[in-house]
Order: sequence, then structure tokens, then C-alpha cells
Amino acid sequence: MPRAPKEKDQIDQLIDQLDLSGITQDELFGEGGLIKTLTTRLLNKALEAEMDHHLGYKKNSAAGNNTGNSRN
Repeated sequence: MPRAPKEKDQIDQLIDQLDLSGITQDELFGEGGLIKTLTTRLLNKALEAEMDHHLGYKKNSAAGNNTGNSRN
């Protein structure tokens, strides 16, 4: 019996939105390329979310003021 096609998740949908036609290998994998930029932004977003969770409030929120547990 043939397997049902896998349903696309959000990552597949994001990748489908990328237009990579005409992009060079350097633009994709180079120092300032797409892969490095996406990795940097993803890691920064994850670290920010971790800090929000740890402190119990979002960046620039007044919730941490004068609690002894505020961001610099």
C-alpha cells in the first residue's frame, strides 16, 4: 500500500517561499550568506526566548524594574 504524502510543516512552507533561482553558492553559504544570516537570527531569537522565560518577562518590559532580577 502506498504511503500518504507527508503534510508540509511550517518549515517546509517557509522554504517553499524562498526564491533561490539565480543565487550563487557564496550568497547562500558565504560569510554574509543566507544560511549564516538565518542561523544567526534563529539562535538570537531562541536565546531571547530563553531569557524571557528565565526572567519571566519580555525584553524592555517594566515587569522587571526594581526586582533585583532585571536585564542590563
